[in-house]
Amino acid sequence: MSDIIAYKVNGEIVDTQSYKGEGGEPIVWGNSKEALEVIRHSCAHLMAAAVKELYPGAKFFVGPAIEDGFYYDMRVTKADGEKLGEDDLKDIEKKMKELAEAKFEIKKINSTKSEVAARYAADDLKQEVLKRIPDGTVSLYAQGDYEDICRGPHVPNTKMLKFFKLTRIAGAYLGGDEKREMLTRIYGTAFADKDSLKEHLTMLEEAKKRDHRKLGAEMKFFTFDEDIGMGLPIWLPNGARMRVKLEEKLYRQLRRRGYEPVRGPEILKSDAWKISGHYTNYKENMYFTLIDEQEYGIKPMNCVGHIKVYQSDVRSYRDLPLKFCEYGVVHRHEKSGVMHGLFRVREFTQDDAHIFCMPNQIKENVYEILDFVDLLMKTFDFEYEMEISTKPTKAVGDDEVWEIATNALKNALDEKGFKYGIDEGGGAFYGPKIDIKITDALKRKWQCGTVQVDFNLPARFGLSYIDENNEKKQPVMLHRAILGSFERFIGILIEHTAGELPFWLAPTQVAIVPIGEAHFAYAKEIAAKLRELDIDSEIFDKNETLNKKIRTAEKQRVPMIIVLGDAEVANRGVALRDRRAREQKNQTLEEFLNFVTTKLHEVNF
Repeated sequence: MSDIIAYKVNGEIVDTQSYKGEGGEPIVWGNSKEALEVIRHSCAHLMAAAVKELYPGAKFFVGPAIEDGFYYDMRVTKADGEKLGEDDLKDIEKKMKELAEAKFEIKKINSTKSEVAARYAADDLKQEVLKRIPDGTVSLYAQGDYEDICRGPHVPNTKMLKFFKLTRIAGAYLGGDEKREMLTRIYGTAFADKDSLKEHLTMLEEAKKRDHRKLGAEMKFFTFDEDIGMGLPIWLPNGARMRVKLEEKLYRQLRRRGYEPVRGPEILKSDAWKISGHYTNYKENMYFTLIDEQEYGIKPMNCVGHIKVYQSDVRSYRDLPLKFCEYGVVHRHEKSGVMHGLFRVREFTQDDAHIFCMPNQIKENVYEILDFVDLLMKTFDFEYEMEISTKPTKAVGDDEVWEIATNALKNALDEKGFKYGIDEGGGAFYGPKIDIKITDALKRKWQCGTVQVDFNLPARFGLSYIDENNEKKQPVMLHRAILGSFERFIGILIEHTAGELPFWLAPTQVAIVPIGEAHFAYAKEIAAKLRELDIDSEIFDKNETLNKKIRTAEKQRVPMIIVLGDAEVANRGVALRDRRAREQKNQTLEEFLNFVTTKLHEVNF
């Protein structure tokens, strides 16, 4: 079959020239996950070949396929010594099309590591690639005059690569190490057909309009300041008001579900992190300091603090489950190259909770958490799916304990008929977890909440409870965050709604627009009445035209705009513009206050 581009053999994708003809599942040309991985990886090499033709001095590091496309890291400059910019992508794309139309066969060449090292002795980036490859056979792929070290797989011929687009250019540290050289990274995407590519590019354009960094600035939610440091968000009044509303709604649900608020310190002795395993398994993500010649670590997670709350008293089986919750501020050392608005920051706040329970209480508590997840996701109109992540390479605890914990999660989901995927090796270092992945309005998937079953930390800290036979037993610890972090979730929510937040959550719910000074007193009266109803408003009283005031309110996505003129003052009414319903109507003041009160409480959360 001419449309076969690769085969899947024992879970591994191999290209047609590597296939030995024994078993395996053919991967045909199309937009399946496996096919796109092959197509996009091949496009990455096609792009590198084009760059090499246009800029012969270019040297290349790695160019993998990624979830929605591909990229290639390279060292490249133009003839005038300038770095490549967005304007250069069109030329590279044009050259890619020429090379694709040349119908070069993509050939795989197997060699030894020492032979390849000698072949690229003068190329320091290739030597860096070789350092990451085990001794033995090394494969290279060649097409036309271009050749590169690569494990593949690739399509058989460049003629198959037609529907691609270079999307952006960025900087990337060599090997992700911020202490090393900054390379040029070019991103692109590719599909099997024109319509799928067009649909994806339309989504990217819409995503640009919804970018939470752009909307966050327009709506005056948050800012970053280099004088303070990268990845440390500053919440402005609008953003802080919105965030507090979310926190308060969530807190009421927590209390209804039996959670007790606690608070642990943000800095703990390193001895505690050594007991927990963070020092060995998570140290590179933490910040440390010395106080009185004693090393302390700033917390990257809240678990140890909650363990200490548990240890503050003798616990009985009658006390369990114990549910501790905290809006815990944590710090993690993210590399500067991965910072992205609120999505990747160095300081963030988790909607964290830990449940200490008996082994026979695991299922009921997992179900309660998933019920909570379902309520929240429906409130914000998110579709979601679940994935169980298993033991990673760096982990604490015996395989037997991990198997018990993993099976506890699987059995809980299986008994209720929940659908879920498996992410092998994706668990936390102390236990397996259920990851909650939400789908936004642009069909993008985001990992947010998590539920983790942990036998290891209770054992490492010697936690116990007295059972019905007056014997000491070890509890199970469930780690649970539903939003994940307020920062990341709010960033996702802004893009999901394009800034059009629901009325109950909007930082300014009513914009009061008096036409002239004669209407200011009435505007202040209405603002005071709204404040008594816990509704936030702003009076737009600048010396501007009526249209300018309304445009400003609309740019800030205020749900309700009321205009006050002579008629409204005389009749004690309002001229209402409901931006969400796209309606305009006149109401008495009493009708309006009843209307917005109903809107405030209509959310089932």
